[in-house]
Amino acid sequence: MSTPKTGVGEFTVWDYVVFVLMLIVSALIGIYQAFKARGQQSNVQFLLGNRELRALPVALSLASSFMSAITVIGTPAEVYRFGAMFLIFCLTYAIVITITAELFLPIFYRLNITSAYEYLNLRYNKIARYIGTSFFVTQTVLYTGIVIYAPALALNQVTGFDLWGVLVATGLVCTVYCTLGGLKAVVWTDVFQMTVMIIGFVAVIIRGAVIHGGFAKVLNISYHGGRLNFWDFDPSPVRRHTFWTIVVGGTFVWTAIYGINQSQVQRYLSCRSQFEAKLSLYLNLVGLWIIAICAVFTGLTMYAIYHQCDPLTQNKVRASDQLLPYLVMDILRDYPGVPGLFVAAAYSGTLSTVSSSINALAAVTVEDFIKPFISLSEEKLAWVTKGLSFAFGITCIAIAALTSVMGGVLQAALTIFGILGGPLLGMFFLGMTFRCANSIGALSGLSAAFILTMWIGIGEHVYRPLPVQSRPLPLSTAGCIDININTSQSARVTTRPASNLTSRPAIADTLYSISYLYLSPIGTLTALVVGLIVSFLTGGKKNMVDKKLLMTYKDSLCYNIYVNRSLRALTLSPQDQQDTIAEEELEAIADTEKVTPTFTDQEPTITDQEPTSTDQEPTSTDQEPPATEQEPDSEKKNEESTTDL
Repeated sequence: MSTPKTGVGEFTVWDYVVFVLMLIVSALIGIYQAFKARGQQSNVQFLLGNRELRALPVALSLASSFMSAITVIGTPAEVYRFGAMFLIFCLTYAIVITITAELFLPIFYRLNITSAYEYLNLRYNKIARYIGTSFFVTQTVLYTGIVIYAPALALNQVTGFDLWGVLVATGLVCTVYCTLGGLKAVVWTDVFQMTVMIIGFVAVIIRGAVIHGGFAKVLNISYHGGRLNFWDFDPSPVRRHTFWTIVVGGTFVWTAIYGINQSQVQRYLSCRSQFEAKLSLYLNLVGLWIIAICAVFTGLTMYAIYHQCDPLTQNKVRASDQLLPYLVMDILRDYPGVPGLFVAAAYSGTLSTVSSSINALAAVTVEDFIKPFISLSEEKLAWVTKGLSFAFGITCIAIAALTSVMGGVLQAALTIFGILGGPLLGMFFLGMTFRCANSIGALSGLSAAFILTMWIGIGEHVYRPLPVQSRPLPLSTAGCIDININTSQSARVTTRPASNLTSRPAIADTLYSISYLYLSPIGTLTALVVGLIVSFLTGGKKNMVDKKLLMTYKDSLCYNIYVNRSLRALTLSPQDQQDTIAEEELEAIADTEKVTPTFTDQEPTITDQEPTSTDQEPTSTDQEPPATEQEPDSEKKNEESTTDL
């Protein structure tokens, strides 16, 4: 089927039934979880589910949060226009999850905090905390606005409803749903909604394969159309997508999302143990791979169907983000209920993402802006949090209107994370890695990085990259039978007109044309370099920092496995082995009380001594448990030999 008809199908009764059924099931799951927790009206219950969630539901929730409506709508259109190189993000996801699980998660978990930005207060000062929280609130409100806009666009295309009416209705439903349910309701509903998303993808893929006589034919058409362009190793930073931009730039973008973003940190901090939290991240990786593969195959299927009659060139859709809804109503209109399933898939993505984002916005507002100044009971804090959830939902609806002028929803979302998330990631990484970093250096680095990324981001929006940088692939209308299509449009490349080429400054084709994925590493590295330089110049070498605020090899999963195996091999009695392993597990799991670390501009509260040997930890005044390398039955002997060594 290479020639789409002028008119596509419309929603039937069965489509509405499927769509409404998805909403009802989601609501019932949320109501059930809220009913179970009716006697536990506390803020911890609402925001963290009492820290008792298991790995699997949290993993599915993590996967659906940032791989949702943006993926359902944007990624297939990305593949249709630029090729399947997006699949390389699967490698990026693996790198990001490993970094998050082994470096960032242990620090947040052992500090036993609710807001990720409490770390900035512990490591630097209150000003850093407030600025970091403000960055997150701005970034998340903008991102959530895009997420609300994406499914509203899909509903507008397939049902004919007014775009802005659907947008407002979508945002209100998400706001009410999030306000009524806590984190447990959000997580378990995400499990159902991710299933719906995958089913929606599979329905399109299977129907496209049936039309062309198998998956091999779809891949063959995609190959000859240049869509299987996985291995492009061009090192040029102005190329929109290459292997290097996706792996290097994408790693920074998604580390800012998984490593320090409250929406994700709040999920894995709700697990009952650090092991469960790490397991949820690694299981989430499988979910990310499944969604990415489904989205890419959906884009290839769409190209195989329209490779000789492009709806964009025919002006049957106004933007590339409307391609997938158009495809669904074109090839699935003879199957009542299936178009409704696709809309339910897009809407499921919105529910999962918006609910988690609004929940996280309410969490950081309460923890970082209200609790430090106002003393309230847990029950009152829970009501305040619910009220803030509703207020942030309304704000996100207003921001959604800006999405229509920001281009494709996928690139718009990742651009926001690059401009704001990159500098914030640099601020966190600076404090977690370098003892010499102080508050003056961190704030200086954050400011310099934000100014630089904002400058580049605005320049990219004003001076759009030329086709030679973005390199959209050819789209043909040679197979169209519509007599209104001019034959000269055959094999036309659908790009934005390159207007005012003579007035473009030289910087527009260099710095302003840099890949949007490189905004995040530029921001992160700028914050690191400037932060280190300023910290050294302002006496950072004299800093005394609590080791619990720093990354250490002892947090890695490989190290803990090695230690546990080594302990089992020791010639200790069974009871001694059991006690030693218990101590190792306690050090790997979060402390039950929040630490009181030393700020960079204060005197240290811990009196460190020189270690007795290379594999011993200093003895602190707060009586921490012995280091993992030290044998419990030889502790006294080592202490006695400290003076001699």
